[in-house]
Amino acid sequence: MVRKANKNDIERIIALLHQVDMVHHVLRPDLFKPNTTKYNEQELETLLNDDSKPIFVFEDGEVLGHAFCLITEVKDDKLLQNIKTLYIDDICVDEKARGKHVGKALYEYVRDYAISIGCNNITLNVWEGNDPAQSFYKNMGMKVQKTTMEIILS
Repeated sequence: MVRKANKNDIERIIALLHQVDMVHHVLRPDLFKPNTTKYNEQELETLLNDDSKPIFVFEDGEVLGHAFCLITEVKDDKLLQNIKTLYIDDICVDEKARGKHVGKALYEYVRDYAISIGCNNITLNVWEGNDPAQSFYKNMGMKVQKTTMEIILS
């Protein structure tokens, strides 16, 4: 079952954030430090109270996945059309629960939530080389919106 995260989920969310970090560290050790997390307990508590940054979890006896989201809105911009976007900042399925449709349930819940609050689109970033994630997002109907390029100088 997917639901909004609460304070009782913080310990499991941190464990999942460690898994996300290690996936990124293995792909890009030049960018990502090993054995750390994006947020600490206090930062997560703050996020849980911010309606513009909802966090959802998939629970089946324990939290097996999460989706960190960010709602943004462009209005009356000189260049851009008015648009409300749900950005998936982080999505993770516990390694032991992969292949059990946890990610699909999370993604579909987030999509339905985005529709319910009037979003025009959902965006996210996925690292080059994270082939399972890229394949998953394509299977969910997502398409490439833009590409970030780099050249490593040192």
